[in-house]
Amino acid sequence: MTRNRRLISSGSPFEEKFAYSRAVVQGDWCFVSGTTGYDYDSMEMPTSAADQATNALATIESVLIEAGFSLADVVRIQYTIVDAAIAAEVQPVLKRCLDDIRPAATMVVARLIAPDMKIEIEVTALKS
Repeated sequence: MTRNRRLISSGSPFEEKFAYSRAVVQGDWCFVSGTTGYDYDSMEMPTSAADQATNALATIESVLIEAGFSLADVVRIQYTIVDAAIAAEVQPVLKRCLDDIRPAATMVVARLIAPDMKIEIEVTALKS
C-alpha cells in the first residue's frame, strides 16, 4: 500500500466481493467509488430514482465524513443514470444536496450491473 493512502469502507458486501474500496484518501484528495442507492441496513433498493439518489448521497456523505472530508469538499461528481428521463426525477435531490457546492459534473446514460439500480454517483473531493 502506498504511504499516506487510506482505504475507507462503507460496509457494503460488494466492496469485498468486487475488491474495491468505497473511498481512497490520498493526501488532500478523496476518491469515492460509484455508489448506488442501496439501504445497507436492509440491503434493499428503493424503487424510485429520487430515493436511490438520496441514499447514494447519504452513503457518500457518511464516507466523506469518515475520511475527514465533507460534501462541501466535492469538486467533481459523475452521475450514471439508466434512462435520460431519470434526470428530471433526481434533479430536486441533487439541487437540495449540492446547490451551494456546485461541483463540476457529468451525467451519463448507461446500464448498471443490476436491473433495480437507476443511478450511481461517484465523487472526487479536495480539502482546501
